Amino acid sequence: MLFEDLSLSKSIQKAIYEEGYTSPTPIQEQAIPLILAGNDLIGCAQTGTGKTAAFAIPIIHQLHRIVGSSKKPKQIRALVVTPTRELAVQIGQSFETYAKYTNLTQLTIFGGVSQNPQVDTLKSGVDILIATPGRLLDLHKQGFVNFDHLHTLVLDEADQMLDMGFVNDVKKIVKLTPKNRQTLFFSATMPIAIRELAEMFLTDPETVTVSPVSSTAENVEQRIYFVEKGEKRNLLYSLLQNENLSNVLVFSRTKHGADNVVKALRKKNIAAEAIHGDKSQNARQRVLDAFKNKEVGVLVATDIAARGIDIDQLPYVINFDLPNIPETYVHRIGRTGRAGNGGIAISFCSKDEHGYWKDIQRLIKVDVKTISDHPYPWHAGSPDAKQEKPKNSNRSGGAHKSRKSSASKQNKKRWY
Repeated sequence: MLFEDLSLSKSIQKAIYEEGYTSPTPIQEQAIPLILAGNDLIGCAQTGTGKTAAFAIPIIHQLHRIVGSSKKPKQIRALVVTPTRELAVQIGQSFETYAKYTNLTQLTIFGGVSQNPQVDTLKSGVDILIATPGRLLDLHKQGFVNFDHLHTLVLDEADQMLDMGFVNDVKKIVKLTPKNRQTLFFSATMPIAIRELAEMFLTDPETVTVSPVSSTAENVEQRIYFVEKGEKRNLLYSLLQNENLSNVLVFSRTKHGADNVVKALRKKNIAAEAIHGDKSQNARQRVLDAFKNKEVGVLVATDIAARGIDIDQLPYVINFDLPNIPETYVHRIGRTGRAGNGGIAISFCSKDEHGYWKDIQRLIKVDVKTISDHPYPWHAGSPDAKQEKPKNSNRSGGAHKSRKSSASKQNKKRWY
């Protein structure tokens, strides 16, 4: 299939063509027609699958058809809610790219910066609003945001919003929007808690799933190092130096851990920076820009902060700490090996994390190469020896059948 087969407006097709794209990705091919048909949608897709364009392109097409060249005051007709500032910025850039030959206007709002410029733009009117939950509710409470004309609501990265404690905020936001809206719900993982949320917010949705969460990219080489917990920093430094690694994204489980890794690397004269929720918006953006421009060779991030990192040519990902949720491992290493490029994913496993690694292996079903020839191996016992499983490594999950009836879809009338 080609983009021209999707019956998109010529203005959007021109913008897509200028970006060098001719064929949609699997999620775009499946989702765009469903969204254009007015369906509510659940999309399960990982980073790097083209998910943002899968909802941005049809939203722009719909609004361009409705708004056209009208000179009437702008009203918020599409709202995208996303958990992190960095991700909001990237989504805003995507809308800007594909809508550049239309009359549509957009705004990205988030906390951590002055609200005054955001308020000024809202007062002048926008068609598309991309927002983090906190700042959105603040500005609505102050009377600067009105959803009376809302056409489409997008809840992006739903699993991260759940992890970050935004569920109540999201519920408040949904209640503020018209009941006859179109709702699009995207998540990298679909545990039962996320499916229950989708059932609350959507009406008889269509479901699109690509790149199952258990699959890892074929062009990513995976390696595992069984290392003593106290030697992880030494092993990281050894790899960076001896293998001359650069442009490396390192994952830490905690903010404090990320800062400590950066301090240790700086003592070894390695240019490293951390990015996590305790950093100001300006500081996070500066660090991201420096990493993308290769002014910083090592970026240490928590999972939540890393959701806003979108770099096509990222050669290395290192799991300094293993995640306690196996799907998170898949999401992490999916940061490399993107856009047809190869990548290497390296994981450190201490004895207390061995249960996590077993869970990951059961999920991905890939024979990951064990690197035993390194200076900091486990002092006693082998990696395959029975180890106590870390706490909280089990998660609830499984299929969850929607109880929405098809009649609800028939009774739901779209105002457009």
